[in-house]
Amino acid sequence: GLRPLLLVLLDCCASVSAQAAATPPVTTEGFNSTEAAWMTLRPALSPRPPGTPKAPGPFSGPRPTPVTDVAALCVCDLSPAQCDVNCCCDPDCSPVDFSVFSACSVPRVTGDSQFCSQKAAIYSLNFTANPPQRIFKLVDQINPSIFCIHITNYKPALSFINPEVPDENNFDKLMETSDGFSLNSESEISFTIQSDAPDTAKYEYGVRLQTSDSFLRFPSPLTSSLCTDDNPAAFLVNQAVKCTRRINLAQCEEIEALGMAYYSSPKILRVPGLRTKIPITVQSILMESLNKTLARLEDTDVLNQALVEAGDVKICTNVVLEVKYSLTYTDAGEITKADLSLLLGTVSSAMLPLEQKFEIRFIQQNTKPVPLSGNPGYVVGLPLAAGFQPQKGSGIIQTMNRYGQLTILRSTAEKDCLALEGIRTPVLFGYDMQSGCKLRLTKAITCQLAVQKVKSLLKGHGFPDYVAPFGNSRAQDVLDWVPIHFITQAPHMKDSCQLPVALVIEVKWTKYGSLLNPQAKIVNVTANLIASSFPETNSGNERTVLISTAVTFVDVSAPAEAGFRARPTINAKLPFNFFFPFV
Repeated sequence: GLRPLLLVLLDCCASVSAQAAATPPVTTEGFNSTEAAWMTLRPALSPRPPGTPKAPGPFSGPRPTPVTDVAALCVCDLSPAQCDVNCCCDPDCSPVDFSVFSACSVPRVTGDSQFCSQKAAIYSLNFTANPPQRIFKLVDQINPSIFCIHITNYKPALSFINPEVPDENNFDKLMETSDGFSLNSESEISFTIQSDAPDTAKYEYGVRLQTSDSFLRFPSPLTSSLCTDDNPAAFLVNQAVKCTRRINLAQCEEIEALGMAYYSSPKILRVPGLRTKIPITVQSILMESLNKTLARLEDTDVLNQALVEAGDVKICTNVVLEVKYSLTYTDAGEITKADLSLLLGTVSSAMLPLEQKFEIRFIQQNTKPVPLSGNPGYVVGLPLAAGFQPQKGSGIIQTMNRYGQLTILRSTAEKDCLALEGIRTPVLFGYDMQSGCKLRLTKAITCQLAVQKVKSLLKGHGFPDYVAPFGNSRAQDVLDWVPIHFITQAPHMKDSCQLPVALVIEVKWTKYGSLLNPQAKIVNVTANLIASSFPETNSGNERTVLISTAVTFVDVSAPAEAGFRARPTINAKLPFNFFFPFV
């Protein structure tokens, strides 16, 4: 009676082990890889007949091909062809979408946690960049548990059993065992696989840039400070690194990574897999001498490094010290232009090991960088950054014209308010301003109509609700922005129409940060709308009202006080039996 029970238990343990080993560790080359890993349908396995050799041990045999690519797996991508909020792995999200993200909802994507070693995709956001950038890392994750799977050598466990396709012979049998489940035909399965196949005719974030012979190499330090030349440049991944090289100065002419041609000769493919090539254009070459003086070369032809000997002194000229790539791309994922700037120099034995700097940045075609009013504090003379919040929970909306975000009425020689409608001047940080005009009202104009007209003159179109505390404040950090307190001052008179005649904006700012380099920070903004009684007609059919606006900046910085760290205190206690057996 125990043998059937033992067999059933052994079968259950074997199935559990097969399921635990269904997901092997993943190796991938970048984010959003264009090669999809599909699970293969295999027939069901029959039990091993007696006398056949056992499967190899758990630490023998090669690793099978992974079936789960964590770099291409995105569990929070719920909307097709749309960007999901806070889903950093969503391929449909653009840098504009990242500006409204608060954090990554899924910061880490891993496979089966039972493996001793596996790949993990880590996502984060760089809010210091403008616009914010998505940071992707593919790291090896080690399982500290001693009961982990080292190698998956049971290959059939990596696939599902091939389902039986219903036909006129087995239909009744499948209906009895299906319990009401619906089965798809082979045509439907193949159609789903074809429709989900990725489009490879474009670059995606994190995919390495392909060249005519291989990929664009971007030397970087990996495990140490030494340069690794086989590191690929990834699409839309801005990098700036520096690394060192241990070289023999007598062999500098034979080292390719020291020559200019090594970085200017590759031709980048416009899109992956196509033969259209984009040559790298050398935009500028700076030459650095041994005494650190710089000179710009007019000619951009390729210069080869050369070894010069003067007695016992050896120097190598035309050595690459800095490399800066600037790649232009389109929103369709195509590379349209590649520029290169180089810094060449003369290297002596005293400069070894040699340090090199590399930088690559991507610029979208037909776009311009957003100018700032300071970094971080405001700069005197630059416009105030302002905007409004359309609904609670959303980010700050700003106009593209930064000189039109917070404006006041502009004075002209005519002093006619009706002629000044739509003519505004920006509020500049640190500049106290005052302007005004005359509004002529006829007897036919009612007070309500005049109030509406004057308010539009004073506030302009779309008066903002918030002002940025710093010149580089981000629109998604709504809690950091300073609200504009709007106050209306009018005389207390019953049954009288109040006409706005002045708008006074008071901006309070303080010095923030270090005493050596203080930064201007706005802490409060108040807009006072001053109203008076509607003027009555004394003589004639025309009345004149003076309309004025003013902006004042008030420094509310507290006196600077030198701060010192508190003296450290010793908070140590002796054990209760320290004086045993004396006490």
